[in-house]
Amino acid sequence: MQSIVIQAGWPIWLLIALSIVGLAIVIERAFSLNATRLIPSELPTQVIQMVRAKADTPEAIEKLHSSSALGQILAALLRHRHLPAAERRCAVEDAGRDVAYILQRYLPALATVASLAPLMGLFGTVVGMIEIFAAYKPDGSDPTELARGISIALYNTGFGILIAIPAVMAHRLFKSRVDALLLKMEQATRHVAQHL
Repeated sequence: MQSIVIQAGWPIWLLIALSIVGLAIVIERAFSLNATRLIPSELPTQVIQMVRAKADTPEAIEKLHSSSALGQILAALLRHRHLPAAERRCAVEDAGRDVAYILQRYLPALATVASLAPLMGLFGTVVGMIEIFAAYKPDGSDPTELARGISIALYNTGFGILIAIPAVMAHRLFKSRVDALLLKMEQATRHVAQHL
């Protein structure tokens, strides 16, 4: 691995830094987008039972709010359940937008990694081509210098693509997971609202 980094030249360090950022985002999102933690399956039933038992005190609602992402939305529903339907819906949608923002955090950065990696690989290719042309001499070029330029160009191009492909796949996966989580939260909120 060390020999590859040496042969790829200095532009590879930009790609290595970008790959570390991308990997950190993927690991963070994999842990953060845990469905069982964000949407506890028993929570809607517990909220309905809490309301029926008239145990929906401000403290209980605050505890619900801090329990999970779904809890934030259901807490907004309980806080505003006495308002007219349009105002209640607006308050719940505001809470839903806040949750959606938290769930989608870092996904634009991951998309940026996926977009930048091939461009940075292309930059490394250009650097390699510049080295090839700089090594050219009309009276005879040094083959090792030409080989070094070609090596820089190819390694950087390959590494840029190697970073971009998993980053694109991870971005699409997390985006679809966020959409599925938001749909489940909407369905759970609608279920609770029907029982209030």
